[in-house]
Amino acid sequence: MGLLKKWLRKPEREITIHETLLVGICLAAAGGFLDAYTYTLRGGVFANAQTGNLVLLALRAAQGDWQGAFYYVIPVLAFFCGILLTETIKLRTSDRHFLLWQHFSLLVEMALLAVVGFLPLSVPDAVVNVTISFVCSVQVQSFRKTRGLPYATTMCTGNLRSAADCFSVFLFQKDPLALRSCLRYLLIIFCFCAGAAAGAGCSRWLGAGAVWLCCGALGLVFAVMALGKKALAQM
Repeated sequence: MGLLKKWLRKPEREITIHETLLVGICLAAAGGFLDAYTYTLRGGVFANAQTGNLVLLALRAAQGDWQGAFYYVIPVLAFFCGILLTETIKLRTSDRHFLLWQHFSLLVEMALLAVVGFLPLSVPDAVVNVTISFVCSVQVQSFRKTRGLPYATTMCTGNLRSAADCFSVFLFQKDPLALRSCLRYLLIIFCFCAGAAAGAGCSRWLGAGAVWLCCGALGLVFAVMALGKKALAQM
């Protein structure tokens, strides 16, 4: 574990608390959990990323099924509105004594997921999936870097591309920092997959309330960021 931590360190750059590895791990696990939750319990869909919804929207429109196309417009708009809300929070919320604007984004996420956990499975899947699409957009917009590296916590395609890109730099240029970056991306991807596996199992076991476990993970991130910033302020 100590060797892995040494490889993942990037000491030449001072980072803010929300870019730490622990924060990225928790958020990636929560992102994977939510994907498995919606796929297992809410209609076999992935609510985190919108590429699939845009493709299905185009297919329905091409078939002349405008009502079906409109169904896929809703989660896309929810994702879009989540980005707007996040930027509003960022612009209107100055850093408080020991809080960052990301803390307020986490509170929005936890509040909405807490409500989702109370919704019975009889509630239309679209309601839950749109809400989770909104939550994921807030998360992906609020946490965009880990130790200066751009990444996503609710999807893996970009992270996988970045991991391969960093590995190619290490392979051809022998840059050890590129290998560390590659390992960091791979760890984030692994945690996303682990969260998805946990989400699938917990959803079958706990039902709709399984999503509350994500509230716990986000609460841990909130605490880590609050305590971490307080500790830094006292140094």
